[in-house]
Amino acid sequence: MHDTDAQGNEFFKCDYCLRPWSEDRPMVEGHRGSLVCSSCLTVAYAEVVNAGVSTAPPAGATCAMCLEARKDPHWQSPTRPEAFICLRCIKQSARVLEKDAESGWQRPGRGSDSP
Repeated sequence: MHDTDAQGNEFFKCDYCLRPWSEDRPMVEGHRGSLVCSSCLTVAYAEVVNAGVSTAPPAGATCAMCLEARKDPHWQSPTRPEAFICLRCIKQSARVLEKDAESGWQRPGRGSDSP
């Protein structure tokens, strides 16, 4: 999300935790400036993709990243209950962030210390 009342890095905030962008918190951008930070993406991926835990969004709710009302599994932000990210956007964001070598981000379960 873009915080129009803020400047610098504070302008870019994760839609799910509201923390601002920083060098150690890379983000992936969705439609209309929506953002998911690496920390929230890690939790969403671990819960929805790896563990199969998901939240059904209320009728009419849309994914903050793609702006679509999808029926597939979603992750709901514990900080902002109105913010959801769908399975498709979780996987797509994971691919994008993983390709960014500077981020150092890896999908949960893919690290060298994984079983």
